[in-house]
Amino acid sequence: MFGNVPLPAKRLSDYRRIVGEERLEEIRALARPLRGARVLHLNSTAFGGGVAELLSALVPLLNTLGLRAEWQVIRGDQDLFAVTKSMHNGLQGMPVTWTNEMKETWLRFSRLNAALFDQEYDFVYVHDQQPLGLLAVLAEEHGKRGRWVWRCHVDLSTARSELWEFMRPYVEQYDGVVFTLPEFAKNGLKGPQVFAIPPGIDPLSPKNVALTNGTVTEVLARYGIDAGRPLLLQVSRFDPWKDPLGVIDAYRSVKEEEPSVQLVLIAPMAHDDPEGWSYLERTARKAGEDYDIHLLSNVNGVGDREVNAFQRAASVVIQKSVREGFGLVIAEALWKERPVVAANVGGIPLQVLDGKTGFLVNSIDEAAERTLRLLRQPELGRRLGEAGREHVRGNFLVTRYLRDHLQLMRAIAGVEAEPARHRGPSDIAAS
Repeated sequence: MFGNVPLPAKRLSDYRRIVGEERLEEIRALARPLRGARVLHLNSTAFGGGVAELLSALVPLLNTLGLRAEWQVIRGDQDLFAVTKSMHNGLQGMPVTWTNEMKETWLRFSRLNAALFDQEYDFVYVHDQQPLGLLAVLAEEHGKRGRWVWRCHVDLSTARSELWEFMRPYVEQYDGVVFTLPEFAKNGLKGPQVFAIPPGIDPLSPKNVALTNGTVTEVLARYGIDAGRPLLLQVSRFDPWKDPLGVIDAYRSVKEEEPSVQLVLIAPMAHDDPEGWSYLERTARKAGEDYDIHLLSNVNGVGDREVNAFQRAASVVIQKSVREGFGLVIAEALWKERPVVAANVGGIPLQVLDGKTGFLVNSIDEAAERTLRLLRQPELGRRLGEAGREHVRGNFLVTRYLRDHLQLMRAIAGVEAEPARHRGPSDIAAS
């Protein structure tokens, strides 16, 4: 196989103080008929981006419930990732050139990775377009084994027709297809059951656990950020869909009114995103010689702990996406009670309820105006942040995400629902 991604240890009982015992018991009841099932999650990278963050929490929790879950990463090189980045852009509506050579590159790696697939699983989750073709190759050569689910993390509602028609036959071989929202799906899929499952953050991960004020101040000082001045923050890949150039424009409008403001843009540089470096360079040119704009990434030591600190220090968290499947970083900021100004696109309005848990905006000018308002009305920011944390607690934690995945597996396996039974202290402790 491809080699398992190392996983952190997780215990479901550790989440009791956050979500309550009733929700944990519901999860345990859903998992009982699935105990012992072999589950594989397959994607293209073990770090950098929302998929890796989701799997680092979901897979260990499946194991603690008695399933035998693994996370593996396919083989690929820059040729494959250049093609799949074009596919990513085309699926979100960007005009792209889709050539026979690109198709053959994608198919060649599908065959290569299928040849490495040498074990059997009860459930296989394939994430996004990079490993999508494995099932077709394996089914042709050996017959389909187990139940397969394609998890699409982007919005397909405006996908380029030529690209989607190429991908459709591969998607339709799956037992289930998962989107973040029902409206992200393409109509007319024949074969798979279609599910809508929004992501969820892990409140106990290094990126989300509580930090002391001293730790936050130390991290800011290490990167030359003045903890005594207002800080605007966006955490997203350097990518045109995340619009870091628009964030800089909004920051500059705010700075005309509040000269002390600082901007930090943090991006994970992932090996499956070959455009990241060129867009970082473009963002750096836009920033110019403004020493209050800081461009940071994992390359200069910014990991989960540092992102956590920056989010907690932010006066306003911005998410100026042009298209967005969900945006885990928004839920992370809301969990930390930060006021959020975010684009009114994709899965963002699930999280940012305009005027209640943050502000939704449709332009750079609106982003600047709402940001300036929050800087000048800190009590408003506190109210939005407190409401945002409770909204995330109720809807966007990994425990809800885990529950939905268990329901999905039961649905495609035809497992009937069962009532939750009372469990004693020894049973609960075992989890």
